Amino acid sequence: MTIRVLIADDQDIVRAGLTTILNGQPGIEVAGEAADGRTAVALARRLRPDVCLFDIRMPILDGIEATRLLAGPEVTDPIAVVVITTFDTDEHIHGALRAGARGFLLKGAGPGQLVQAVHAAVRGDALIDPTVTGRLLATFAAGGPGDAPAGPRSPLTGREEDVLVRVARGRTNAEIARELHVSVGTVKFHLAGLLTKLGARNRVELAVWAYQTRRVT
Repeated sequence: MTIRVLIADDQDIVRAGLTTILNGQPGIEVAGEAADGRTAVALARRLRPDVCLFDIRMPILDGIEATRLLAGPEVTDPIAVVVITTFDTDEHIHGALRAGARGFLLKGAGPGQLVQAVHAAVRGDALIDPTVTGRLLATFAAGGPGDAPAGPRSPLTGREEDVLVRVARGRTNAEIARELHVSVGTVKFHLAGLLTKLGARNRVELAVWAYQTRRVT
């Protein structure tokens, strides 16, 4: 299956670079490009790409709002969004996370990490740049009373706790399976249980909850 990607960035040179990298990978093709958020949302709804790569700072409609319109809580058929950013302000990253972004990369990331992020998004995994993870999620962990996390709908099992901690540390399903000496199918089973019990939409929200509840520091 060919993974179709939509790229949105207001800088021509950035879009050209990302397009060149992704089109040079087997099984990946760039299905469309946009220079502003409003065009990106319209293209995404029309083309239904497998993954959207969005810059945060774009004219007309920024990447956070574009992400919310395509992957937010009210969206019945969300599209996977990976945010690519310079990480210049924390509040932009936090806003994108709450809007439903599935992954985060710095613009200085190498081609290999970019390709990994695309594949991870398609699998339902979340790839967060390791230089971003601690700073990003620690802010949620230190949130005020208004950001207090809701409890699970039913108690987590011991194995679910094991999986949750590893998700928060950025492990893929295959890596979790190896560490826990179980099958990938078993990991997916426990992930489904976690998503249901915590009312989370994706792995990023699971990771945030793990940091908020001090399961990972």
